[in-house]
Amino acid sequence: MSKKNFNIISEVIYKHSGIVLKGIKEDMVYSRLSRRIRHTRCQGFDDYLSLALKREGSEFVHFINAITTNLTSFFRESHHFDFIKNTAIPEWISDTQRKKLRIWSAGCSTGEEAYSTAITLSGNIPKHWDAKILATDIDTNVVVKGQAGVYAEDRLSNLSSKLVSQHFDKVAIDGATKMQVRKSLRDITFFKPLNLLQDWPMTGLFEMIFCRNVVIYFDKPTQKILFNRFADLLVPGGYLVIGHSESMYKLSDRFTSIGNTVYRKVK
Repeated sequence: MSKKNFNIISEVIYKHSGIVLKGIKEDMVYSRLSRRIRHTRCQGFDDYLSLALKREGSEFVHFINAITTNLTSFFRESHHFDFIKNTAIPEWISDTQRKKLRIWSAGCSTGEEAYSTAITLSGNIPKHWDAKILATDIDTNVVVKGQAGVYAEDRLSNLSSKLVSQHFDKVAIDGATKMQVRKSLRDITFFKPLNLLQDWPMTGLFEMIFCRNVVIYFDKPTQKILFNRFADLLVPGGYLVIGHSESMYKLSDRFTSIGNTVYRKVK
């Protein structure tokens, strides 16, 4: 894989998923795409990228999935967490009858999104509130990892030293130093395996649902079904947050866009 190949891959991945491959080892990208090269019987990376980057072809989704599956980071697309802090939380607090807050991270991977949400809530909502975050993913392995809340130190490289000291503890695992999310945050974050295309066991309503960089892998009819199911589980005026490369244009009339891929339920 040439440097040119890697730069092309990095640019496409960023535009499509918001993931920055800077700092990610090139051998990881090489390993993941090599499997697709063998599967498609391409002659090499140049040949494979010519196939994968044809938007009308089916391989593009496999290309994106190979790189992005289980690849996430704390405070990815940080404007969404700024929205929680600066807009959603003040709005929720203004409702003096509110004592409960429920947020769902759908397609949570290894938990960085859910814990970024928990960190954002910490210190910004009244202490007496009953706040809980549900984190779900179809992959049972990442659900287990998320519940443990243990990460390599370099996974926290984009966090300030203040945030790290406030919300993580150093732990020794198999002779290596890791960072674990504080128990106070793990106690309000619940991880469960869930296939979005099957029945959902939840019956209560959520103030906010995150489903970022997930629906992009579904066809339009399935996206329409999912958006309407999300609306059914949101309180009136609740928020749905999707990935920056995703859109619900012409797929649901139950939301209105308020910018930066944040949508508000209107019916």
